[in-house]
Amino acid sequence: MIKPGRLLLIAAPSGAGKTSLVRELLRSHPNLRFSVSYTTRPRRLNEVEGRDYHFVDDGEFARMAAAGEFLEHARVFDYGYGTSRRNVSAELTQGHDVLLEIDWQGAAQVRAAMPEALSIFILPPSRAELERRLRSRATDSEAAIQRRLRDAVGDMSHWREFAYVVVNDDFARALQELANILAGRGNACRADRPGLQPLVKALLA
Repeated sequence: MIKPGRLLLIAAPSGAGKTSLVRELLRSHPNLRFSVSYTTRPRRLNEVEGRDYHFVDDGEFARMAAAGEFLEHARVFDYGYGTSRRNVSAELTQGHDVLLEIDWQGAAQVRAAMPEALSIFILPPSRAELERRLRSRATDSEAAIQRRLRDAVGDMSHWREFAYVVVNDDFARALQELANILAGRGNACRADRPGLQPLVKALLA
């Protein structure tokens, strides 16, 4: 009998380095599958159906939502985004671990439906480093950077809702901590560990 896989929810503020960590975790764990979301957003030139997103129109998205086909769904900047309940369940049943790169609101919806999911929040080591990473992208205006910083503080305020917190101050160490959580050895990364409080206080100040 195949042992069911584990569902991993990973959330973070913009600039925490989540996307790079997720990419490397997927590369180093062949049994880990990335959950491809459904969206009503138009497909960009470099995007591939089924790899980046499943692209559907508003009518199909509304039908799926009404039928309860999404584990979680939301509207972001006028477009719908959702995670297929059937696709995630199929991968888990086949013994694959499944990773959802998600925001805190979506994570709350998934936890309500699947409380056994492993929920992880990634934090930057400081506000200064978060700002440095956002500026190093060199793609946003000053106004956009300031908005992202404000949004990041709002996102980070939800860290307590997650079972585990990984601080991305050293990429290799953060990656190892994610691997430990996936393997069931994540006690050192629990969100209720005492040493986390001073960092969180500084990040939210």
